[in-house]
Amino acid sequence: MTRAAWQAFEDADEIGASAGPSRPDVQAVIGSGLVVTQLEGGFAEAWTWLSAAATAGRQVAWLVADDGEPALLRVVADQLNRDPRPPFEVEILHGSYDVPGARLIDLVRVMDRLRRNCPWDQEQTHESLAKYLLEETYETLEAIDTGDRAHLREELGDLMLQVAFHSRIAEENPDEGFTIDDVSADIVEKLIRRHPHVFGDETNKDLAAVEANWETIKAAEKQRSSVLEGIPLALPALALADKVLSRAAKLLADDEPTPEPSTDADRIGQELLELVRAARTLDVDPEQALRGAVRSLADQIHTAEQR
Repeated sequence: MTRAAWQAFEDADEIGASAGPSRPDVQAVIGSGLVVTQLEGGFAEAWTWLSAAATAGRQVAWLVADDGEPALLRVVADQLNRDPRPPFEVEILHGSYDVPGARLIDLVRVMDRLRRNCPWDQEQTHESLAKYLLEETYETLEAIDTGDRAHLREELGDLMLQVAFHSRIAEENPDEGFTIDDVSADIVEKLIRRHPHVFGDETNKDLAAVEANWETIKAAEKQRSSVLEGIPLALPALALADKVLSRAAKLLADDEPTPEPSTDADRIGQELLELVRAARTLDVDPEQALRGAVRSLADQIHTAEQR
């Protein structure tokens, strides 16, 4: 909670709340040594208690629930506006502000409850969820392609759900279990390790130097036996070609001879590979370029259909 909120509670003669002590904010106030009066008879009873204490000259603080308890606030507003006005004043303070990432904790809690109480969520495995991870990834890419910000926000949430779901399932493995905190810790450590120019003593922040340093650190971490190790063969073909050509550049000369095509399929494949090579020279993502061209074609088709 904010310092102003804590000060209000510390200065109060009476502190009240309409929820039981299981609520985290109520626990925090009680844990600090302050006494909280629990009122569960409704907002009319809460107002009676509040107004009686305030009329007696006592300073009262009310710990409002997460939803702001609009019904109670309406009761308070109605009572303050009646004639004659009560002989006391009411001040509303913000009790807390969410720090960046606070709602991710809510996601973890919701996911945990779903895993424990929802029959469908209980049945899921890493394998059964794999198709959804792929689907949500492509839907996120589509949102990026279309430039629809609201759609992108939604799809990023769906993608985030997959990370939370897989992490929650992983907790249950008795031998190699891990939590979403472990996942988060790993990526935080990796980012810090691979950005010595931000978190360490490295002073060279030139883009080329940063990229080269990233690759050096990554190579030391992975200790791969082949430059192609770690490339997922399930990548879309253009993205796969781009990735392989990136790794091949470390070993093969630009004028390295290629095998003579023996079939039309081989010839088309080599021509597509050369297009990807040309795209890399121009710093163009071939996968995105083709997606953009197909999207334009789709627009043409829609226009033709409306004629």
